[in-house]
Amino acid sequence: MTPTSQPQTFHHRRAPAEHGHHRVTFLELFFDLVFVFAVTQLSHGLIHHPTWLGLLETAILAMAVWWVWIYTSWCTNWADPDKAPVRMMLFVLMLLGLVMSMAVPKAFEGKAMVFALAYVAMQVGRSAYMLWPMAEFSPGHRRNVLRITLWFVFSGALWIGGAALGGAAQIGLWALAVAHEYAGPAARFWTPGLGASQPGEWDIEPGHFAERCGLFVIIALGESILVASSTFAGQEWRHDNAMAFLATFLGALGMWATYFNIGQERGALVMKRAENSGLVGRAYTYLHILIVAGIIGTAVSDEFVLAHASGTIDAKTLLATVGGPLLYLIGLMLFKRATAGWFPLSHIGGCALLLGLWFAAGALHPWQLALATALVLCLVAAWESWSLGPDAVTKIGAPHQRNKQT
Repeated sequence: MTPTSQPQTFHHRRAPAEHGHHRVTFLELFFDLVFVFAVTQLSHGLIHHPTWLGLLETAILAMAVWWVWIYTSWCTNWADPDKAPVRMMLFVLMLLGLVMSMAVPKAFEGKAMVFALAYVAMQVGRSAYMLWPMAEFSPGHRRNVLRITLWFVFSGALWIGGAALGGAAQIGLWALAVAHEYAGPAARFWTPGLGASQPGEWDIEPGHFAERCGLFVIIALGESILVASSTFAGQEWRHDNAMAFLATFLGALGMWATYFNIGQERGALVMKRAENSGLVGRAYTYLHILIVAGIIGTAVSDEFVLAHASGTIDAKTLLATVGGPLLYLIGLMLFKRATAGWFPLSHIGGCALLLGLWFAAGALHPWQLALATALVLCLVAAWESWSLGPDAVTKIGAPHQRNKQT
């Protein structure tokens, strides 16, 4: 980050990185524990309401949870969590985040207002607080945060209004609030009287930001393993559910490998080399919600399959078992297109195989379908690593080497 004027003393902002990039602090990791709980609540909510309406409601809540986390990550890329005022801000956000997470299962029932007030307080309060640290950057940076604050004030009225009305009006207003918030970065937070933000006002420290997003993927993967392990531990250990548990582990392994073998480090390198790092950062901001949603869907599948490892595959199990990994691969494919310059052939092939399993599911038991989808994810990871070679990360990023994958 290169502010227009370099103060001698940093009261809130991060000092320039000394060893390539800022490390993720212990407080940031502590803050992330709240979102382990939030992701668990989201998956459990969908498990207990496996309907199209439940899927829509979970999607709205998941987008909100991701949005509050990713915006906080943008803020701690600028503001130093080791500084006392920033720490206090994160502590308050943690408490509000716990309240928000506890309200998730009943967010469209009796705890709608609790969820809305906690969420709006996090988004508006954090953004308003950031006007203080951003004074240590440039006037443009501070105006950008003011625009963001005003956008969240507008959407906050929709969240609270929806909670007050309930029913179909709540779903409609909350969906509109999410759409408004997700349109913000794309519209550069255009605000009457303030105009739109400029790319230079989104400069970030790439290594730290990429690592933060990778840690959220770890959170979601860890939640899926916890759900599966807890369910399997309370069952009688038979061949079918043992194979289902093996499928959950291999699926998590395949998801981890497809993200971290090449994509995570390459994304950080491309962002570091980019003229405007914030523009590449938007690929993380928008596309990682698909990746996380795919992991949550797979965690729901793990629960369904472990509960009924043998027998026929019902509609909800089919949708979660194939749809979760498919959504994950689509999100990861779009992310790698944004950072590498092409759609990975391995991921396209994996999506085709998953669609084939959708049509072949009638001949399989639930554990067999889950194991097949897990093996597809492992195959995609192995295929990508083999086709790009051992120097895949370091040789990607130069324009003349952005040819298509073997």
